[in-house]
Amino acid sequence: METTEKLVSDARTYFLNGNTVSYDYRKKQLETLKKMLKTHEPQIYRALKKDLNKSKSEVFTTELGFLYSEIDYALKNLRYWMEPDKVTTPITHKGAKSYILREPYGVSLVISPWNYPLQLALAPIIGAISAGNCVVLKPSEHAKETSSLIKEMVESYFDPSFFTVVQGNKEITTELLKQPFDKIFFTGNSTVGKIVMKAASEHLTPVTLELGGKSPAIVDQDANINLAAKRMVWGKFTNAGQTCVAPDYVYVHEKVKFKFLKAVKKYIRTFYSKDPLKNNDYTRIINEKHFDRISSFLTNGTILHGGRTNRETLMIEPTILDRITWDDPIMKEEIFGPILPVLNFADLEEALNKIKTQDKPLALYYFGEDSQVQQQVISYVPFGGGTINDTLSHLANPHLPFGGVGSSGMGSYHGKYSFDTFSHEKSILKQTTKFDLPFRYPGGKITESIVKKVIK
Repeated sequence: METTEKLVSDARTYFLNGNTVSYDYRKKQLETLKKMLKTHEPQIYRALKKDLNKSKSEVFTTELGFLYSEIDYALKNLRYWMEPDKVTTPITHKGAKSYILREPYGVSLVISPWNYPLQLALAPIIGAISAGNCVVLKPSEHAKETSSLIKEMVESYFDPSFFTVVQGNKEITTELLKQPFDKIFFTGNSTVGKIVMKAASEHLTPVTLELGGKSPAIVDQDANINLAAKRMVWGKFTNAGQTCVAPDYVYVHEKVKFKFLKAVKKYIRTFYSKDPLKNNDYTRIINEKHFDRISSFLTNGTILHGGRTNRETLMIEPTILDRITWDDPIMKEEIFGPILPVLNFADLEEALNKIKTQDKPLALYYFGEDSQVQQQVISYVPFGGGTINDTLSHLANPHLPFGGVGSSGMGSYHGKYSFDTFSHEKSILKQTTKFDLPFRYPGGKITESIVKKVIK
């Protein structure tokens, strides 16, 4: 497609001319990004309200506030990140100095999803800009208002050869993936992730895949039950469960199950009122396709709380399902909605073994007070990242890499890890010319024993 070819070509020319290399340029673009968001806050609130019925507080907490924090962190540390990293040089290279330079890949493609349509579109961009890349952003067509606003804002603030936004459906994404990008960053489901990775292989383009999966939560018998329930409800039903790291299901010790579920019901009512379908601040499902898919799970098990839906407003109540088995449809795919299946266990090791037989999840959450058991859980089960005695919070720490493993993704970002994700580590050894060690050359007059001593 001529349009996509041209925009990538223009971006590559802009990059090869060295426009993005300097610290001052990158710093200015980050400041521009922050100014763009600050100036358009009212429009951002309105767009996210139209797309997902998000409240102002939720928009700021999960979208704008996160971006401001990431930009400020990058501005504070960018000069340091750009400095060469000095590393040790072995004695066999006496007289030399070794260091690592981080250089931008070039022209990067960022493909973002609809569930956090502002944050997940622009958070990777912060890393791409910090690292000195030109970038093409393809936001989700399902969050139409936010996608259109992002395009409008970016066109007003940035040189299109440096940062441009391409809107459209999957056909446009397919055309973009045919282009020879230098880096691709994708956030979405594993099915599309495989398509992205296959397309990237045609140009041997490095990829970062932020996917998802069925992230488990475990509530042990010694957990602070009231706090566990409160934090579980917050983590599960924020954004109506449309969060890649939301607890997908909860494993509860049978001795505390009744107490835990009673507390969960209490906090659902506290946070979302007795009638969430009439709560003007409760997030809706993105579209009818996802609404119908999620609603179909309501026939699984037994509804302990919630269960009501409104297809006209695309809302589904925060719902608890009991008597769920691993054979139920809801346990076969990521829910990505406001339904919490509950399973119980008597033996923690058996529960962990069952979790371990599943695809590696993006997150895992454990609630319990015994530090040795905490260590056992996080060491035994492979997962992308997680928290102990909380949910979601790990992804808001810029000092921690955020990403999946196996089917839940590859690569990571946030904070400096975003900078690293969009950078190539170039290894440099600077050798002295003041002297030259002869033993490496053919015929050098040095004994084998001396060579072995030097190498050791």
